[in-house]
Amino acid sequence: MKTYRLSLLAALLGGAVSATAQPVTNPAAQAQAPQQKPAATLVRTPAQASVQAPAPVPPQAAVQPPAMPPNGAPAAAAAPDPAASQAEFERMLRAQVLLDRAHFSPGEIDGAYGSNMRQALSGFQKARGLPVTGKLDDATWNALNTDPTPTLVNYTLAQSDVAGPFLKIPEDMMEKAKLPALGYATPAEGLGEKFHASPALLEKLNQGKNLGQLGEQIVVPNVVGTAPLPPAARVVVHNDARILVLQDANGNLLAQYPASTGSEHDPLPIGNWSIEGVFRNPTYHYNPKLFWDASPGDKKATVPAGPNNPVGVAWIDLSKPHYGIHGTPVPGLVGKTESHGCIRLTNWSAAEVAGLVQAGTEVVLAD
Repeated sequence: MKTYRLSLLAALLGGAVSATAQPVTNPAAQAQAPQQKPAATLVRTPAQASVQAPAPVPPQAAVQPPAMPPNGAPAAAAAPDPAASQAEFERMLRAQVLLDRAHFSPGEIDGAYGSNMRQALSGFQKARGLPVTGKLDDATWNALNTDPTPTLVNYTLAQSDVAGPFLKIPEDMMEKAKLPALGYATPAEGLGEKFHASPALLEKLNQGKNLGQLGEQIVVPNVVGTAPLPPAARVVVHNDARILVLQDANGNLLAQYPASTGSEHDPLPIGNWSIEGVFRNPTYHYNPKLFWDASPGDKKATVPAGPNNPVGVAWIDLSKPHYGIHGTPVPGLVGKTESHGCIRLTNWSAAEVAGLVQAGTEVVLAD
């Protein structure tokens, strides 16, 4: 048998529009150790449903950057300006949403500037012929805002969002294998996956709202309703930058995603490979002999499918034995932690990539 390694905003800036989206089976965010490798045949299941696009809304007013103190002013002389901090948060949040819609994923949307946001900005700048700074400078801000889409939309919680069952996911692989399925731990985790956002951001945006209440209307990042991408001719993974990009047959960039790409123990296998198969919602066959950091006493185990499965909602099998591109139940750590040699994406990115590649698609793993 072949094996695999594996508040509310102070103002919503143009308002939000009511839009009830179709449910998406995406994984939950959960803090745990770096992702494990799959170790046996993965099961193909039907593709995930897509979220319906919100209704058109008027253009959103641009957020101005926060005022800076005069040159030479001592750093500690002025008290923090809550209005300036709020404006910067709103500006960064809008930029993340617009980058996501432009297919330059900043990873988990959280309204903060980090390494994934820097790479997303750099990719967008390069593609648009702008100076590549990795910063949200004026030229980049103006280029992003050619999309008049509002940052946030209203969303009414559906039965599928709140039905559960919700349960605490154990970290121990042997305990995971005892569960009937690896679903969400909380409704906020599922909503975070659906709208590419951290659960903490959703809670901040919806203070006083019950994220587990059927019919509750909340606000969410407006990441739905983007134009579909064409099939990819090539997948390129850049190890140093920790990104995965999709290209067309002419080498033009289609999309960019943050990625975790290996470790000292299990380095990324640099070279030219190809895709051998695409599998959605895989079960996970754990073999502790394939892991240098396996817990003592671990035995082979079959871990059920679900959004908190160790390889997430998709496994894209590579011609390099035991390696693949896959999702993760810990989207906040993608691009920030090491993997066991595979290429780890957020689950929404892995699901999107799985729909754009097929057996035979070229894969380049580069420094």
